[in-house]
Amino acid sequence: MSQTAKLVLEDITRTFDGRKVVDELSISLQPGQVTCLLGPSGCGKSTTLRIAAGVDRQDSGRVLLDGQVISDNQHHLPSEKRSIGLMFQDFALFPHLTVAQNVAFGLKGSGKEPAVTVMLERVGLINYGDKYPHMLSGGEQQRVALARALAPKPNVMLMDEPFSGLDNRLRDGIRDETLHILKEEGTSVLLVTHEPEEAMRMADQIALMRGGKIVQIGAPYNIYNNPKDREAAAFFSDVNVILGVAENFQTQTPFGLFFTPALQDHTDVEIVIRPQHLKIDFDRNGTGPNETSTDGVPARGVVQRARFLGNESLVELRMDCDDSTLTAAIPGVFLPKDGTPLWLSMRRDRCFVFPCVKQKSA
Repeated sequence: MSQTAKLVLEDITRTFDGRKVVDELSISLQPGQVTCLLGPSGCGKSTTLRIAAGVDRQDSGRVLLDGQVISDNQHHLPSEKRSIGLMFQDFALFPHLTVAQNVAFGLKGSGKEPAVTVMLERVGLINYGDKYPHMLSGGEQQRVALARALAPKPNVMLMDEPFSGLDNRLRDGIRDETLHILKEEGTSVLLVTHEPEEAMRMADQIALMRGGKIVQIGAPYNIYNNPKDREAAAFFSDVNVILGVAENFQTQTPFGLFFTPALQDHTDVEIVIRPQHLKIDFDRNGTGPNETSTDGVPARGVVQRARFLGNESLVELRMDCDDSTLTAAIPGVFLPKDGTPLWLSMRRDRCFVFPCVKQKSA
């Protein structure tokens, strides 16, 4: 772990009813960095955040803040003494306090009023100090919660799904405003979300969680373009999967040969490709485009359904070779009739090759 990390979780394990909700998890937050814990519901994200906040305590492992141990098997610093900012999805504003009083809550000393004024100005609510939470929109309440969390000048901010209660039309703008303020403050952020788009939009680093563990961690570009496995690729977008079997360090598919030197003979193989990386060509009396080194061998299918989604069209095809269904995403409007024969090609540089993971029976 980096010596400059603001917050470090080392080998954190937390068990409930005999099940490891968090399983030997390690992660560090660098100064000014936004790290997203991303994963499906129940994977341990919020428990990890609660342990970092001091609201919950790990069974083993330790938590460090600015290089100092604040929680391990010997001692545990209470959450109110950690100087860590907290934001939750319900905003948790006090309904009987004004906006200014909510922001001032937790501040000490004679400089409360100037600090409140500064924070309300930062979040664009300078004229809202005497209003009560019920008088505000969801977006305004979120900004009050942000101002309250930032008012004590924490070096670390923990955020648990803070935008999930907002209308979709407001969410992007509020996220961008929040990120701008956090970056200006130089705050290190640990953000929990189950939305890949939110993580991609906000994070400097994404930690993808599954079953209490971090299965992959990296910058958004790297984790999106170099997923560890099929499940990691599918978490960020829809995927198509073409099956094959490795023989002599290669795998034969309807789209041509794929070299699979790392896989042993008879290994079941999954070729994974996102819909936007499939190329469509028209059928010419039963023939399609020529094979190329870039796109491999084309395979023919028949349109089952075409939908227009605003910025792209999704075309589902039933493939002649194996009766499987593949989906291609085409920019703009492309709505071929059901039953239309078309040819698909796969961009080889956009394919992911994984050994097939057998699903456990229920």
